[in-house]
Amino acid sequence: MDELCARALETAQLLGARYADVRLTTSTEQSLAVTNGRVDGLTYVESTGLGVRVLVGDAWGFAATRSLAFAAADQVAARAVDLAKASSLVPGAPVDLGPPVTSRGAYVTPLSVDPFSISVEAKLELLLAAETGLARAPTSHRTVRHGNLGFIREDKQFANTEGADLRQTLYESGGGISVLAISEDDVQRRSYPSPYRQQSAAGWEFVLGLDLPGHAERIAAEAVQLLSADPCPSDPAATVIIGSEQLALQVHESCGHPVELDRVFGAEAAYAGASFLTPDMLGRFQYGSPAVNLTADAVRQGGLGTFGWDDEGVPATSTPIVQAGRFVGYLMSRETAARLGRASNGCMRAAGWNRLPLIRMTNVSLEPGHWALDDLIADSEAGLYFESNRSWSIDDKRYNFQFGTEVGYEIKHGRLGRMLRDCTYTGVTPEFWNSCDAVCDAQHWVMWGTPNCGKGQPSQIIHTGHGAAPARFRNVRVGVYRA
Repeated sequence: MDELCARALETAQLLGARYADVRLTTSTEQSLAVTNGRVDGLTYVESTGLGVRVLVGDAWGFAATRSLAFAAADQVAARAVDLAKASSLVPGAPVDLGPPVTSRGAYVTPLSVDPFSISVEAKLELLLAAETGLARAPTSHRTVRHGNLGFIREDKQFANTEGADLRQTLYESGGGISVLAISEDDVQRRSYPSPYRQQSAAGWEFVLGLDLPGHAERIAAEAVQLLSADPCPSDPAATVIIGSEQLALQVHESCGHPVELDRVFGAEAAYAGASFLTPDMLGRFQYGSPAVNLTADAVRQGGLGTFGWDDEGVPATSTPIVQAGRFVGYLMSRETAARLGRASNGCMRAAGWNRLPLIRMTNVSLEPGHWALDDLIADSEAGLYFESNRSWSIDDKRYNFQFGTEVGYEIKHGRLGRMLRDCTYTGVTPEFWNSCDAVCDAQHWVMWGTPNCGKGQPSQIIHTGHGAAPARFRNVRVGVYRA
């Protein structure tokens, strides 16, 4: 494999590339699912290939192949160079990659138990035990009960013409359960621990720690209770405490995406939108209140954006994005960082061997504050508590948004009260984050996994991490308000 990578790089240089890198990747993915006591999904997919990226003059080219033969390495390198030369016919801005990347080493996700060493039977036994718990909650309503597990291993080798030579083995494990409760005129959903499957850069031990069977009966009962719960009230200026999982998605959509520097420069405007955070705002703009501190890192254990090096060979880093409410940093590649006179903070990632690396979120997290959740609720005379995402919408500048949650609770006289269904809130990103006056402490902070972040053409689905603790926001518009 070393010789294969070296061959591709040598061919690219001989054909005129001033820079080239190569990624040799084997991805293995297993997923299992049960619905209403029956196995309805069991997949195992393995994919191996070679991707070559080149820079000819100031134009990029990329090509990939499934074949690991030397002749294929020559062919794919030549194709990448040809594409770069074709692209150079339309002049673009000069490309500066900044300091050379010469990283060498190896990285393996820390874990206790390799999830691929656990039998399919044992994994299904866990899911079926959870489904039995889901079915145990008494109800006269129809329910659809679902559970799933997912496991990923990615073996990557990276090399470039500057001398980098890296190997990484990255693991992910996760699972979740959910219930749809159905009446004659309504459908309500409750899930645990996340609507999209909580996933971590970890092993089988993480799945066991979720204790899916132990939470099943509660989740099923809450789904049924939602059918008869009162709807979320309408209020243009409510006090809202947002739970950790929902706030993680809020961070993803209204904080993580707008700090991707390729969006800022317009490279993503055609598909997934641009950003309101223009370079003149860097270091000056009050993004949130003094309680808001956001960090992008690839080093915290368990995050789906944790690794040793990104797909340009840049070492994993931790970068402040918002400090005491002030906007101070972007997610960057080598090329985009150089345009700001900075060095890359290692955010280039590709969804597979046949995809070009893009700027992607690592672990973009809201840092913990100093409140215990019970104390924060007690400190709120009246308001609402929302948790678990149900829906989201945000404009193409990442500015105006609306979110819905699976469940809410009224806060009255500093205590949680009646359950609420169909909860929604809306806002404008900087106004919303400036309304944050309290964040819960590290004991309530959770690193959530987002395994479904889309970007690019052709589309790439990448996995990101977001740490968050519950936080309080003032003057938030909730429900369907009519003036």
